[in-house]
Amino acid sequence: MGRCPDCSQWNSLVEEAVTAQPHARGDGDAGPARAPSPIHAVTTDTDSRMRSGIEEFDRVLGGGLVDGSAVLIGGDPGIGKSTLLLQAVAALSHDGPPCLYVSGEESEQQVKMRGQRISLASSNLLVLSETSLERILEQVRAVKPAVLVVDSIQTVHTSAIPSAPGSIGQVRECSSALISLAKKSGIGTFLVGHVTKDGAIAGPRILEHMVDTVLYFEGERGHSFRILRAVKNRFGSTNEIGVFEMQEAGLRGGSGSVVVPSMEGTRPILVEIQTLVTRSFLTLPRRTCIGVESNRVALILAILEKRKGMNFYDKDVFINVAGGVSVSEPAVDLGIAVGLASSALDRPVDPYTIFVGEVGLAGEIRTVSRAEARVAEAGKLGFRKCVLPQGNCRQLPHVTHPELVGVASLDQCWENIW
Repeated sequence: MGRCPDCSQWNSLVEEAVTAQPHARGDGDAGPARAPSPIHAVTTDTDSRMRSGIEEFDRVLGGGLVDGSAVLIGGDPGIGKSTLLLQAVAALSHDGPPCLYVSGEESEQQVKMRGQRISLASSNLLVLSETSLERILEQVRAVKPAVLVVDSIQTVHTSAIPSAPGSIGQVRECSSALISLAKKSGIGTFLVGHVTKDGAIAGPRILEHMVDTVLYFEGERGHSFRILRAVKNRFGSTNEIGVFEMQEAGLRGGSGSVVVPSMEGTRPILVEIQTLVTRSFLTLPRRTCIGVESNRVALILAILEKRKGMNFYDKDVFINVAGGVSVSEPAVDLGIAVGLASSALDRPVDPYTIFVGEVGLAGEIRTVSRAEARVAEAGKLGFRKCVLPQGNCRQLPHVTHPELVGVASLDQCWENIW
């Protein structure tokens, strides 16, 4: 049968061989039954996290890798998943117990070449090129590593199922066996997953429910940075992101170029908003927005026309967030407004000034959340002035660097920058 009678999807049925077993799956090594314990009597080890020393990586995991946890990481081909994990396990094994890196896609020589390219040197990092689940489990029991990496789970297969590697049945069974081993032995396990053309991790959806943490490695190949984002984390926040290879050279000044601090979870990230306002020869001028919401931009254009007397009805407007980043919070409104005005008036903005604030319909600048964290990040990166809402400025009398300029309206903002 090619079509599932329940979900009406084609080619989604999986053939699995059913063998008679003397008892249910997993009961053979379950051990004697234990009585339930009161929750206040259960002890936890607060220092059970393994820290790689890679700050961005540990941040997304919630402070480090929890013993016995299973982490699934996905991302586009060539985005850097294997390189990131190889670097992480090399750091984890540098002064600690051995770590095992199992590659089903590359030979041991190829893994060594990548390690040399990123200057890794750790005698406790063991490499194995294998796709058989049974052989992988045998080596894990023999080596007893602190951390196990399987790259990728779609290449691993078990002889208990006759289907091909990467099929739904194979992925589910192999993942279940590896996760079960991680829980029983306390081995921190990373599973690398391929993604579909829609960006979701390939395989059964239950795979994401089985693991403790799901990470996505995102970014554009043409840009110099990557973002590691947690969409599920039983041991930490899903609001954290890790930024890798972010270059500050992209934050440059000029007409229509403005830097704004945007919050990603609990972390501020400074991004550059580039705007271009030019004369249009079309009946309907173009409004092209990349990285920002088009409806928000339309709202800000209307405010500038009404409150500042600027005309955009005969202008093409282009807005781009440099580096391929997407920002959506209202705190970047002031930066967008200043960038649009800078391009329309052809007046450059001081490249060492950042802007943060929500713009109201009356042209007022409304307060934003976590202003102190945004200002502190700007100071670390060398910015000398921060234009922010007057309400937030009153809350930060102790901040001396960068210089804070509180504004209550667009008129006051214009007076302080031009």
